[in-house]
Amino acid sequence: MSWYFKYILMILLLLNEAPTCVSGVLGATHVEIEHHLEMGRKLLAAGQLAEALSHYHSAVEGDSKNYLTYYKRAAVFLAMGKSKSALPDLTKSIQLKPDFLAARLQRGNILLKQGNTQEAREDFEAVLQRSPDHEEAQDQLMRANELEELQEEAHAAYHQGDYTAISLQISPWDPESRELRAECYIRMGDPQKAIQDLTPTTRLRNDNRAAFLKLSMLHYSLGDHHESLNHIRECLKLDQDDKECFSHYKQVKKLSKQLDAAEELIQQDRYQEAIDKYESVMKTEPNVPYYTNLAKERICFCLVKINLAQEAIDVCSEAHQRDPRNANVLRDRAEAYILNQEYEKAVEDYLEAREFDSEGERIDLKEGLERAQKLLKISRKRDYYKILGVSRNANKQEIIKAYRKLAQQWHPDNFQSEAEKKEAEKKFIDIASAKEVLTDPEMRQKFDAGEDPLDPENQQGGGGGGQGWPYHFNPFESGGSFHFKFHHN
Repeated sequence: MSWYFKYILMILLLLNEAPTCVSGVLGATHVEIEHHLEMGRKLLAAGQLAEALSHYHSAVEGDSKNYLTYYKRAAVFLAMGKSKSALPDLTKSIQLKPDFLAARLQRGNILLKQGNTQEAREDFEAVLQRSPDHEEAQDQLMRANELEELQEEAHAAYHQGDYTAISLQISPWDPESRELRAECYIRMGDPQKAIQDLTPTTRLRNDNRAAFLKLSMLHYSLGDHHESLNHIRECLKLDQDDKECFSHYKQVKKLSKQLDAAEELIQQDRYQEAIDKYESVMKTEPNVPYYTNLAKERICFCLVKINLAQEAIDVCSEAHQRDPRNANVLRDRAEAYILNQEYEKAVEDYLEAREFDSEGERIDLKEGLERAQKLLKISRKRDYYKILGVSRNANKQEIIKAYRKLAQQWHPDNFQSEAEKKEAEKKFIDIASAKEVLTDPEMRQKFDAGEDPLDPENQQGGGGGGQGWPYHFNPFESGGSFHFKFHHN
């Protein structure tokens, strides 16, 4: 139970002891009205506010001339957090009994929280006129004067282009001050804080379409298109013919639909279609940097997935320039560099990406870096893709074709001098080794993971060092002539 609820309950308990004048204007009997008041008090004490309110409604209907009944219902509204509903009852209570100081004080407090400093001051002064030593009224009157002065200074500063009004003290239920401070935050480039101030104003003002529109536009600018769509729909609920809201709604809905569709295509591995959809996103919204940055990032990702290495590097590099701290872009460019067999650059990108993972929790960056480092290490020994001159996504037919061409070119029988034959032997062994690894799915998978399956260090009980022939067989060791013959796999 909150302190405020306890405070309201205490007031009602004290008032319950006061005599209640019952007139039964609408035909309710004295007993019926007393029953409703008693039930209201008990239910309020039990925290059943809605049920209590129902009984106070009945009491007010049965006795519309009783200032205390209105006051008690106002107290329940306040306990429910409905200050707007409490105000008319407090005003009615004061009209029926102008010297009812408790109602004056309570109304003044609400008006002050709403930022209505002038009206609040009038209520506090009325209390002090009848009770000059009333401490709470004295304190609240001082606060009302101070707040009014600060509001005037803030408005003057804002109109002069001084946005230090962001330090403005806010009355919790004052939409005008919140809207002013939100505007200052917008001018100062802090949309998140502007959103925090604007959100309550949608409840503090009736039909606050302007706030819903502004909130939608702020969320839109931050890339939160779903939240933007929610707010603009709230505006249209208030008035479906609002031109500004409807115009923005069409834009947000179209963009949101494209973004959701693009991500769905990625989930379905339909990467080229996703690229096309993100191209449409950039045409739909060319003026908000967030969406272009996002589109470039996701296109970069998709190009890697369809093994278009150089195109991916170009798009990823542009995305990196636009958003240098985006770890996803660096990760995807690193993968594009791996596809392009530029392992040093891949390692550099993964290292940079990990700098932006302050918690060190991203497994994809850790594993990616380890793989890039392994591939770099292997490439400094033998890179079977480079030996055959094929891409990392080459199929078996392309690998065999490249192997045959190079094997014909570098067969030792094609060379005369011993030095040339030795060099050709070395090349021929590397070419055959590359073909052996890359046409065997298991061996190729190991190599792609950063392990050379023909490296003696990686073989159990492996013998001999240096450049080995697959399965430790070297056709040139016999010293005799070797007749080269192609085997069609």
